[in-house]
Amino acid sequence: MKSFAPLILALAAITAAAPAQDAPSLEARQNAGRPVPNGQCCVANTNLKQDSCKASNGQTGRCVPGGNNCGGALSCVAQSSLTCNAAVIERGKSLCRAKAPGGGLFDGANIIQNLSQAKVN
Repeated sequence: MKSFAPLILALAAITAAAPAQDAPSLEARQNAGRPVPNGQCCVANTNLKQDSCKASNGQTGRCVPGGNNCGGALSCVAQSSLTCNAAVIERGKSLCRAKAPGGGLFDGANIIQNLSQAKVN
């Protein structure tokens, strides 16, 4: 029995030193396999409205229409710069839109005054 103790300790040390397999992040699971963008813009023709992202300021955010100059791609906007309505669901999550300077909300190229005017799909 004494001969197994060093073997067990050696196996335990090897197991502890082995790198752990990376589990998908919460954001990756929420995006159903789509990439989790990092920066001002979401991935064009890949990310969907309300996908999770990491904004350029490091905060968790959402992919929404408008808010940053991203051409045809959705903008990655930090949660603190969003207005959301949990009663309205878009793509399985609460409806959120980016706050516009001077008031209102971005809804693509349009500025709306409240979330009831948002084009939801």
